[in-house]
Amino acid sequence: MSDHCCGKNPAVPSDPKQQLAGVGEQQTALRIEQMDCPTEEQLIRDKLGRMPGIAALEFNLMQRTLYLSHAPEALAPAIAAIQSLGMDAKLVNGESASASENLPPAKMPWWPLAVSGIAATAAEVVHWFDGGNHTAEIVLALLAIMIGGLPTYKKGWIALKNLNININALMSIAVTGAALIGEWPEAAMVMFLFALAEVIEAKSLDRARNAIRGLMALAPDKATVKQADGTWVEVEAASVALDAVVRLRPGERIALDGQIISGSTTINQAPITGESLPVEKTIGDPVYAGTINEAGSCEYRVTAIAAQSTLSRIIHAVEEAQGARAPTQRFVDRFARIYTPVVCTIALAMALIPPLALGTPWFDAIYRALVLLVIACPCALVISTPVTIVSGLAAAARHGILIKGGVYLEQGGGLSVLALDKTGTITHGKPVQTDFERIAGTDDASVRRLAASLTARSDHPVSRAVARQAQDDGIGTDEVEDFAAIPGRGVEGRIAGRRYQLGNHQLVEDLGRCSPALETKLNALERQGKTVVMLISETEVLALFAVADTVKDSSRAAIADLHALKVRTVMLTGDNVHTAEAIAAAVGIDEARGNLLPTDKLDTIKALLGPSDKVGMVGDGINDAPALAGADIGFAMGAAGTGTAIETADVALMDDDLRKIPLFIRLSRKTAAVLKQNIALALAIKAVFIVLVFMGKATLWMAVFADMGASLLVVANGLRLLRFTGK
Repeated sequence: MSDHCCGKNPAVPSDPKQQLAGVGEQQTALRIEQMDCPTEEQLIRDKLGRMPGIAALEFNLMQRTLYLSHAPEALAPAIAAIQSLGMDAKLVNGESASASENLPPAKMPWWPLAVSGIAATAAEVVHWFDGGNHTAEIVLALLAIMIGGLPTYKKGWIALKNLNININALMSIAVTGAALIGEWPEAAMVMFLFALAEVIEAKSLDRARNAIRGLMALAPDKATVKQADGTWVEVEAASVALDAVVRLRPGERIALDGQIISGSTTINQAPITGESLPVEKTIGDPVYAGTINEAGSCEYRVTAIAAQSTLSRIIHAVEEAQGARAPTQRFVDRFARIYTPVVCTIALAMALIPPLALGTPWFDAIYRALVLLVIACPCALVISTPVTIVSGLAAAARHGILIKGGVYLEQGGGLSVLALDKTGTITHGKPVQTDFERIAGTDDASVRRLAASLTARSDHPVSRAVARQAQDDGIGTDEVEDFAAIPGRGVEGRIAGRRYQLGNHQLVEDLGRCSPALETKLNALERQGKTVVMLISETEVLALFAVADTVKDSSRAAIADLHALKVRTVMLTGDNVHTAEAIAAAVGIDEARGNLLPTDKLDTIKALLGPSDKVGMVGDGINDAPALAGADIGFAMGAAGTGTAIETADVALMDDDLRKIPLFIRLSRKTAAVLKQNIALALAIKAVFIVLVFMGKATLWMAVFADMGASLLVVANGLRLLRFTGK
């Protein structure tokens, strides 16, 4: 479904590279390995935002990617500007402006951090025992600061040159200030602890990134492909063409999407659909890259190249979703832009006003201001939201739920009404013919032949059921001319020069062909939950066919689960009201509405929407597109292998299990709770230590623990979502 056709206004576009486009502009994705947190983002935003030719910037911190919309001549200056900030920018496609940009990012060795820690500890020991040996204390402290703190000083200097007061600038000022007022051991230990916390935080963030990257490792790099001469050769999966034949052995992971053409097997599809039980596969069944062949050997024909497989589309969708800022994240970003300069101004006032106005010693005033500067940085507050959202997206993907952005992950917990399509959602979508009655005409066989001829040209599930039964009974078909579908009613065409229609109860009513006797027959069948279609000639109703669909076992459990979550359920279907009510009663749905055209479903969704109600719609992602687009959140069922559903739905359920929606709602509510916990935790820690600063009880050590400790706590809390089990 398309957000553009329904008036939705997502936080960020689903594809930043496309949505940032403007007339005469180019779009470039740059990978910036040093862009770990909002500190670097703000530096880049300030630097590039003032440059001519730069139209728009979109950041994805978790993927370390900048989407840049620019005039053609502005790319090289933009890359140079990023390099002036001490960062390397590489084109995502690997084609960089210079050879140096193709080099892998340098990894900081551990030994400088170890030496810094030893020297800082030694400085503290010397200071503790003193002995008047201040020279040794200063030398050890300088050694700790210079070895462990050079990267921080470098980043801090770049920030100050660009008039940006970030955590590196604040830490550099604080450590330098502490040294100038003679607190050498404390300055050394603060710098070491900050550097150590930075490394730990980076490792924690990498865990969130790796949760998504782990999807990429699901599909093997090689596949055994049949050659023109009949031999089998192992080749790179990325080079395998469409329609190639691949051999699959027991225990292997499937390298590419395909369709089985020989043999049968059992496939574990959990990596894609989240299904707990293996699925039996035989000739004609689809298989997906990244799934596991548990038993049996088979051959399959490739239906999608590696870059377009279901797994690749999932990875692409999740990566893009990471860039979508959820409402909480947008609030935090706005708050941080105001909070930091306000606290920095207070720190400056704390350093100057008490000594000048109250005679407070300069040493005490400056020390308190330095402590406040360290506490001021809102890193914990800002980093908590993207880590939590990405962890939630990764947890959902592991359960076979593809969420197209943090906004939907956060809003899902507020769903109060869920509208559901019937066919293929609540039922299996494979109805069978249960009843046939000839009302007019010469004989049963001729009437059924007319119906079979019309249904053979239709792809509607009810028509297919009638056609399938006719084929099983050996009923042939005739040529149909001027065949056409009647939206929401049925089909029509000319057979042997005469016009016939096959349609539902509403079509018979529209044509004025209904009678009391026919109405009685229809009502009796419809009250049994059966869908009735009738064959109509130019003058009369010739026959009726009753078709019944079977309800999925999972539907009953899902509806009960939704009710336990206080979500009201409404079924929307084009079937008659009696059938809708019978199916709804069978699964426990609160309300059923039948005889609905696609536009009627959309109108119903709009009527359900309210100021405080969040409405979801579940459908197949294609036929129910208007209603899916009109809902707050659109859910596409059975999206595995369906590119359209993955690309258009807000939330795509990779299998046909409706129970994934209650699981999604619980995950959404869990995510919202963790977001609130992280915001409260970060703000509470800041508030406590700011109060301690004003009371004169806080030290630089405490400030470092308050800032970086809070960051580590919120990151660890956000990562808990990776262990979400659905409970």
